[in-house]
Amino acid sequence: MGVVTDLFQIGTIFFILLGSVLGLFIGALPGLTATMGIAILTPLTFWLPPEQGLAMLISIYCTGLFASGIPAILINTPGTPASMATTFDGYPLTKQGKAGVALGVNAIYSGLGGLISTIFLILLAQPISTFALSFGAAEYFALSIFGLSMMIGISGKSVKKGLLTGFIGLFLATIGLDPIVSTPRFTFDQSALYEGISFIPIMIGLFGVGEIFDQILKKQETVNAVQQKIGRVLPSRQEHREMAKPFAMSSILSTFIGAIPGAGGDIASIVTWEQSKRFAKPDKKREFNNGSLSGLAATCTANNGVIGGAFTTMLTLGLPGDAVTAILIGSLMMYGLQPGPNLFVENPDIVTTIFGLLLISNVVVIIVGLFGAHIFSRIMRLKQEYIWTAVILFSVVGSYALNNTIFDVWVMFVSGLVGLLFRRLDYPLGPLILGLILGPMAESNFRRALVIGGETSYSVFFTNPISLILLSLAVLTLFSPLIKRLLIILRQKGGDNHQT
Repeated sequence: MGVVTDLFQIGTIFFILLGSVLGLFIGALPGLTATMGIAILTPLTFWLPPEQGLAMLISIYCTGLFASGIPAILINTPGTPASMATTFDGYPLTKQGKAGVALGVNAIYSGLGGLISTIFLILLAQPISTFALSFGAAEYFALSIFGLSMMIGISGKSVKKGLLTGFIGLFLATIGLDPIVSTPRFTFDQSALYEGISFIPIMIGLFGVGEIFDQILKKQETVNAVQQKIGRVLPSRQEHREMAKPFAMSSILSTFIGAIPGAGGDIASIVTWEQSKRFAKPDKKREFNNGSLSGLAATCTANNGVIGGAFTTMLTLGLPGDAVTAILIGSLMMYGLQPGPNLFVENPDIVTTIFGLLLISNVVVIIVGLFGAHIFSRIMRLKQEYIWTAVILFSVVGSYALNNTIFDVWVMFVSGLVGLLFRRLDYPLGPLILGLILGPMAESNFRRALVIGGETSYSVFFTNPISLILLSLAVLTLFSPLIKRLLIILRQKGGDNHQT
C-alpha cells in the first residue's frame, strides 16, 4: 500500500504531468531527443524524493518517444531517429486528409506498446535479461546485418535505388576514427570529422529541411490545409482489427530488441515495419509506404515498446538498454541505489515504484495524445511560410544543440539539399539513415568478433545459434524479391505448359 500511496501523491502526479509536458515539447522538436532532455533535466531532480524525481524522468522518456511521431506524421520530419519509420506511412496519411486518424494511432499504439512492454518487464524480466546478456560481438554483428537487410523493405519502388542510398549511408558511417585502432578515415585533417558525422543532423536535413526545400520549389501547401478539420481521431473497429496483428507482433519484437544493450527504437521500428509488411496480405502490402495503418501501428508500437525491454536490462543486470537508461542508471545511483540483481532483493519498493510509474506514464501518453491531437494539428492551418520558417528554425536549433557546433548545422543544410535531390530523382531516404545508424555497429562488432575468434576464423558467426539465425534471416530478406520473381516465372511456365 505504501508504494501505491507514493504513486498517487499530489507531488508525484505533478511531476508525472510536468515530465509529460516537457517530453511532449522535447520529442516534437526535431533533434531534441529524449536522451538529451533527460540528460539536461536530471540535475533538477537531485533534491527531489526518488519517486518524484523518477516520475519526472520516466514520463519524459515515455512521452518524448511518442511525441517524436507528431512532426513525423504532420510535416514528414522525425522528432527522433526512432520515429523515422513513422514517416513512411504517417505523412502519406496526412496528405490523404487522415491526419487525425494517424495522430490517434500514434497516441493509442505508442501508449499500448509501452504498457505491453512494461507488463513483459514485470512478468519476464529475468528470462529476457538472460537472453540479452547472451549477446556478444558476433550476435551484435548479425543483428546489425539483419537490420541492414531491411533496406529491401524500405526501398519503395526501386530496390536498386534503395541499395545505392543505403551504401551511401554505409560510406558516411566510415568517416571518422577507426573504431578499433583509431586511425583517421576520410577526415581530410578536419578535426570536426574525427568523431564522425552524427546521423541526427543528417536525418533532420534529409527528412525535414529537404521536405521544406521541395515544398518551396513546388509552391504547394505544407500539408492538406484545405482540410479545416482533421476529422476523427479514434480509429474504427475495422481499422483496429486491421492493426491487431502488427500491434501484437511489434509489441513482442520491440520488447526483446529493447532488451539488447545498444539496440533502441530506431532499429525496432524499422524491423517491425518491415516484418509487418512481409506478413501482410498481398492487397495490403501495396499500402505500405503509401499510408498503411498497419505499418503506422507497427512503428508507433515499437517506439514505446522498447522501453520495457530497456528497463529489463537496466534493472536486472545493471546494463543500459539504450542511451536513456544509461542516464537513468546514474539517477538511481544518485539516490544510493545500485541497478542489478540485488536491487530486487534490497529495494523491492523502488522497483515496484518504477513499474507503477511506467504504467501510469504510458496511460498518460494515450490521454495526452488523443486530447491533444486537435491542438497538434493546428499547424495544418498556419500559412505555409510560417511552417517553413518554424521547421528550419527548429532544425537549426536541434542540430546545433546536439554537440554545440556550427558544423552540425552545415551538415544539416547540405543533407537538406541532398534530400531535395533524392526526392526529385525518386530515391528513398530511409536506407541512407539505416546504413548510417547500423554501419558502425556492424563494422566494430565484426572486427571485435574476429579478434575474439582469431583473425582468420569466420566460424564465430555461424557456430552461435543466435547469430546464425539472424544472418539466415538477413539472407532470406535480401533474396526474397529474387525468390518471389523466380516462383512467379516458374508458375507462369507451368501454366503455359499445362495449356499446351
